[in-house]
Amino acid sequence: MPAIAAMVQGPWGGKNDGPDGDGQKGGDGGPRNPWTQPGKSGGGQKGPSAIEELLRRGRESFGQGGGGGGGFGGLPSRGSGKALWPLAIGLVVILWVVLTSFHRVGPQERGVVTMLGKYSRTLSPGISLTLPAPFEAVTTVDVEEIRTIDIGSVSAESENLVLTGDQNIIDLAYSVRWNIRNPELYLFQLSDPDASVREVAESAMRAVLASVSLDDALGAGRTGIEQQVEQKMQEILDGYRSGIRIQGVAIKQADPPTAVNDAFKGVSAAQQTAQTYLNEARAAAQQVTAKAQGEAAAFDKVYEQYKLAPDVTRRRMYYETMEGVLSNVDKTIVEGGNVTPYLPLPEIKRRAQASPAQGAAATEGQ
Repeated sequence: MPAIAAMVQGPWGGKNDGPDGDGQKGGDGGPRNPWTQPGKSGGGQKGPSAIEELLRRGRESFGQGGGGGGGFGGLPSRGSGKALWPLAIGLVVILWVVLTSFHRVGPQERGVVTMLGKYSRTLSPGISLTLPAPFEAVTTVDVEEIRTIDIGSVSAESENLVLTGDQNIIDLAYSVRWNIRNPELYLFQLSDPDASVREVAESAMRAVLASVSLDDALGAGRTGIEQQVEQKMQEILDGYRSGIRIQGVAIKQADPPTAVNDAFKGVSAAQQTAQTYLNEARAAAQQVTAKAQGEAAAFDKVYEQYKLAPDVTRRRMYYETMEGVLSNVDKTIVEGGNVTPYLPLPEIKRRAQASPAQGAAATEGQ
């Protein structure tokens, strides 16, 4: 019977191990109860178990115990014995609502509001109120900033070769200026707006240059090319619903490729020389034409006077003509009747003009 009683004992001892049946070690040396505090004798008053001690400490840590008087996370308690952690949590909530609900949008900006990741509305400049994060988020976009994308390089390190309509190749460098017209489309319609603008600019420029000649591309038609590229880019981006407005296209460089640049410069210089000669010829022709027109107008005036007095005008015209003809020739006038000595006045005049010139030449020779 004692052997059977020992076999039915549980792991914490039998029923009759102690006088109070509390599982403490009895007279037969059985194991003690693990839920009781160590060092407590079975014969005295029963102490709190380990689980009760853990619960008591938890209540004290949250400010519910009366012995420690501490608050949540070590916060001090108020004078009445209540903890300050509810006030701290309330302050954090207020700051969270204020900082994530009030938004300032600048004069050049627009605020795009998303509710749980989906577009909701667009905020105008000023102070606006939204739901706190993470329910609503605001992304500010500067819609007045002019952005610039440079394509090609003016240096000789890299070339941006483009084919013209007459099967020639030029090295082109240009820039594109743009800004944001619709912020919500700009944010959500294109994954990379800057790269899209660059690709559209290259496509539009190559399409326009494929329809013009080399001379137009090198300088004569640059303004028209820029306008056509700007218009074509705007049409493509509007088709993409990108929310982007093209402000302008400027061609910085349009030169032949480096390998044939010297030959092109020689051809250009020859063309400029030929154009200079043509301009000079046109100027001379205009001068001759203007002189002839002036002489014709003067003759018309003389003819009007001739019609009023034909004899007087005829005699005057005769005298003026003879004066102009005989002023540069040697003349001898011989009058009939009396014989007068011949005096060669023109020869004397020429000798008088030649004498000072010969004296000056002799002086220089000496």
